[in-house]
Amino acid sequence: MTTWVENPSGGRERGPRGVARAWIEVLVRPQQFFRNGVAPGDQAPGLVFGVAVAVAYTIGLFTFTPERIPALAGGPAVSALIALTAVALVIAPATLHLTAALQTIILMIAVRDRGGVSETVQVIAYAAAPCIFVGIPSAPLRLVCTLYAAALLVVGLREVHGTTTGRAVIAGAVPATLLFGSAFGGVDAAMAVLRLAGII
Repeated sequence: MTTWVENPSGGRERGPRGVARAWIEVLVRPQQFFRNGVAPGDQAPGLVFGVAVAVAYTIGLFTFTPERIPALAGGPAVSALIALTAVALVIAPATLHLTAALQTIILMIAVRDRGGVSETVQVIAYAAAPCIFVGIPSAPLRLVCTLYAAALLVVGLREVHGTTTGRAVIAGAVPATLLFGSAFGGVDAAMAVLRLAGII
């Protein structure tokens, strides 16, 4: 689950530059990115990417909504630092792997010939790219970002696991709802947008 391939075939570039490049590529050319940028066993860059997105989201959340900083110890600044450390070291990796485990189980049912667990971890991590902006307190922006992330998950599942769009939608529906709808607040954002539009 934590294999770092030193010289992967088609894997991701390491370091901050690699993370930034992957972020741009997955947003702009997702089909090509998932087809060429996800390599079997090359999970570590994807994990780093997913953690970076989660940390950026949390920084945005704490910056724009200071009341969301948990009261841990030593005042808001120290509490925010402790929370960010917990996100980076525990919460984000655990959430990513639990989501990948669920996604793998669903894929076993929905897709006959599929890639491995490592590829699934990478797909979920890279699909979260738009969520870097969901810490900004704007329901429409959060909704757009989480919907885009869900769409990227479908594209990634289709390309990496060699299945159809329909099967990818079915396979990714529950993980996308839990991760992008619940953890990143897409469902709440949708309800807020509907209220603003006077629909509910």
